[in-house]
Amino acid sequence: MPKLPEMTKLRVATLRSYPKKGDVKANSVRLLEILDRIATQHVDVVVTPECFLDGYMVTKPDVNRRTIRRYGIDPEKSEIGKAVSAWAKKNKTWVILGCTRLLDKGASNSAVVYNRRGRYVGAYDKTHCRGHDQKFVVGKDLPVFKADFGKFGIVICADRRWPETIRTLALKGAEIIFNPTYGQCDEKNMWVMRTRSWESETPIVFTHPRQSLVTDVKGEVLIDETDPLPGFSVCEVNLTNVRKKRADKNSFLNQRRPDIYKL
Repeated sequence: MPKLPEMTKLRVATLRSYPKKGDVKANSVRLLEILDRIATQHVDVVVTPECFLDGYMVTKPDVNRRTIRRYGIDPEKSEIGKAVSAWAKKNKTWVILGCTRLLDKGASNSAVVYNRRGRYVGAYDKTHCRGHDQKFVVGKDLPVFKADFGKFGIVICADRRWPETIRTLALKGAEIIFNPTYGQCDEKNMWVMRTRSWESETPIVFTHPRQSLVTDVKGEVLIDETDPLPGFSVCEVNLTNVRKKRADKNSFLNQRRPDIYKL
């Protein structure tokens, strides 16, 4: 089979809308409405905020490790999972959906991944769970996903506060990182996101109900939009810049000194 041409530019749509707390049905309808609008933009990837389908119900005091399951979905068998899968297939678009994902015991704060064929290919589970997030089953890995455009990683909300998460994904070969989130989106967060991209030479797509923020391989801001309408933003990320930076012997990643990074 001939090798596919390497993609150099990636069109990413970030969904920007506050979901209704605890109303999975209404949020599913809202998600599909916005996806229909995004379809006209011919994007490669769509990213939603964290726990978009349930509105991040884990913050409610009356929700616990058992009852959070009421708001969870099975990415392959649920009605909304099948609908998102069908949309991804029809529009030949990757979808990264922030949701509460049902597990055998409990539920996880997940970003589930559908490829261009509408196939569910896996999930990333939030690894840095503090406070109310401890009601979730905590993720134990930082996987890198293979796509037709290259490799990508995912972190969820607070995961970005630890430089090790972004750096680990970059060292595993991720050329772009998607960051569904629901929390902090202020000036301090802007410093963090620009720094994470700069120090690990990795574009990051920060997706919040109120903000669409994309930082590039040099830590520059490609897009920063907060307007509630039309409910999404589209940004083009140049992957060639990532590959050139990683190929430079003077890049940060190439000049690391792991021989001295010991405790």
